[in-house]
Amino acid sequence: MSRRSGILEFAVLGLLRESPMHGYELRKRLNTSLGVFRAFSYGTLYPCLKTLVANGWLIEEPGNTTEDALAAPLSGRRAKIVYRLTAEGKEHFEELLSQTGPDAYEDEHFAARFAFFGQTSRDVRMRVLEGRRSRLEERLEKMRASLARTRERLDDYTLELQRHGMESVEREVRWLNELIESERAGRDMKSSAAGGSAQQNTTNGAPGNLPRSGETRPDLPDDTTT
Repeated sequence: MSRRSGILEFAVLGLLRESPMHGYELRKRLNTSLGVFRAFSYGTLYPCLKTLVANGWLIEEPGNTTEDALAAPLSGRRAKIVYRLTAEGKEHFEELLSQTGPDAYEDEHFAARFAFFGQTSRDVRMRVLEGRRSRLEERLEKMRASLARTRERLDDYTLELQRHGMESVEREVRWLNELIESERAGRDMKSSAAGGSAQQNTTNGAPGNLPRSGETRPDLPDDTTT
């Protein structure tokens, strides 16, 4: 399986985890929500869907809207097929979400992974973000070294293009630094809140930092991922 098709399968599974869709809806969501797929076609999507169905990760169902129900008798065409994620498909997608290998840091794959960070655990988000930052810092170092060697031989326009590329990478590194700090701050806030609550509950006679029966804990930030 090529890297490109692997990214597409990941994105399709992630979107269908949110809700079942037919092919047109999927293509629209991939185009609008995930810019990396703007240029792909139905000829790319449908073989991907067939593969996911064959693997048992999706099932095909007839459309159940009024429009779909009327489509066949009025137009002579089949009603739209709706694709639904199976339990095995959900498990497979969660396995993909947990992966933090080098592919997760590459340009196209990182964009798709980041689009589903809301469904990703915090420790995995941190590893992906830090891996991406490390990859870009390596790229930036190579770009600077190359520019230093060739600066005298470049015309003004080529030099400006090189600088523009470096600035783009530098901006993304700054953005990643902000995201990583936000993730760390969230983790520290949770630890601080848990520690403070533990001390308070111990004083009140409750064991550890567990709430007493019927007591809610609004002081703890919600780190649940869907």
